[in-house]
Amino acid sequence: MLDILAITGPIYLTIALGYILTRRGLFARADMRVLGQFVINLALPALLFNALAQRKLADILNGRYLLVYALGSLAAMGLGLLWARRGARQDRTTSVFWAMGMSCPNSGFVGFPIALLVIGPVAGVMLGLNMIVENLLLIPLLLALAESSTGSGGRWHTVLRQSLLNLARNPMVLGLLAGFVVSALQWQMPSPLARTVTMFAQASAALSLFVIGGSLAGLHIAGLRRPVAQIAIGKLLVHPAAMLGALLLCEALGMVPMDPKLRIGVVLTAASPMFGIYPILAQKHGHDGLAAAALLGTTAASFFTISALLWVFQQVPGWGG
Repeated sequence: MLDILAITGPIYLTIALGYILTRRGLFARADMRVLGQFVINLALPALLFNALAQRKLADILNGRYLLVYALGSLAAMGLGLLWARRGARQDRTTSVFWAMGMSCPNSGFVGFPIALLVIGPVAGVMLGLNMIVENLLLIPLLLALAESSTGSGGRWHTVLRQSLLNLARNPMVLGLLAGFVVSALQWQMPSPLARTVTMFAQASAALSLFVIGGSLAGLHIAGLRRPVAQIAIGKLLVHPAAMLGALLLCEALGMVPMDPKLRIGVVLTAASPMFGIYPILAQKHGHDGLAAAALLGTTAASFFTISALLWVFQQVPGWGG
């Protein structure tokens, strides 16, 4: 258990530090937006670039991982939609944002720092693969479903197209593509440039966790405990279970097993709380209050569920035991 706390403790202490210092006024929530922009526009793109540029292309283009991550996330999304509509009796638009909270993890700000401590440098490659699935499949699909659920005609086509076009301006996607190019061409960057990129990349883990904590300051769950609990269960329990199911199914169908570190990483990613822009995406449809409350509750609860998952990994042969 002490080994597990040595992994999760620093992660959540950093989140708590961001939360406490922002609550006490040393930082403003607006500061978290600035720091978050630094992480999104510079630190994480540098991290993605480094993780991919320093490896052979064959080691990066892991189709098995992409398939498992897509199948597991789509399964969680489908179960989230089904439960919200049939079990919780939510309307179509609300159901989409319940499903979004249950199936879109915070791969960059939470999943990566945890994976880095558990599986080492391969976590950078894992993050790049996650970004491909999330930006090309999950987020565009969910936004299109949200638009179609409003009954506003063909607007979902526009949303889907715009989501894909926005990828061309996404710094993380650009860092991802640049890393692929350098890896494919086997370029060696000049030492001063490589060290500069590495400096920015090394800033990503701690700063991203601090930003998550500061962004949670001021959020409240009061009056929304029941839906927040249901979304949190979907994200922290159903999504990793669906990911594990997708992984075992693909292996049972004769696929060559993935690298053991990536097997752990894909389940850990699914066990992370939902991404930080969840309330922003929900705002247009009037669900930002619920999304913010779910983000707060799920992030707090994830300390216990991720610690428990790491304990399970230690007990099961082939998963770290």
